[in-house]
Amino acid sequence: MIIAKTVEYLKEKRVKANEDTLKTIANTVYEESQQYNLDYRLILAVMKVESNFRHNAISRKGARGLLQIKPALAKHIAKDAGVQVRGAKCLYEPEKNIKIGVNYFSKLMDMFENLYSALHAYNVGPAKVKKTHTTDDHVTITRFTKKVLKEY
Repeated sequence: MIIAKTVEYLKEKRVKANEDTLKTIANTVYEESQQYNLDYRLILAVMKVESNFRHNAISRKGARGLLQIKPALAKHIAKDAGVQVRGAKCLYEPEKNIKIGVNYFSKLMDMFENLYSALHAYNVGPAKVKKTHTTDDHVTITRFTKKVLKEY
């Protein structure tokens, strides 16, 4: 039921992909979210803001795919996410990109223990967020976090 609703949501957002790819995206987002105890709708919101659901998106800084993963991060996270990475092109494959991105986001949630800081770290990197983190209850609200939470 959730997979079917997610496929419909992706169609409403005019995602340019065939039915099988939409099902793969919906299935992978849901399964990975369940595995890491995250809300699948939050992952979809990050995906919307990061790439506007374009599996072939590439940022000025070289982040790729639906969840905008940098190749260096992919190499670091891939094994833990259960993904084999052979070059940056594989980050355009929705299943691999989602598995790596959700795994990484779950690590950030564990590291920062609040959604705002985890989202901010996903956007700018955890090192930059740690520098500005002065207290345990510090909340980082940025343009990116606002956009994701509005979509969520």
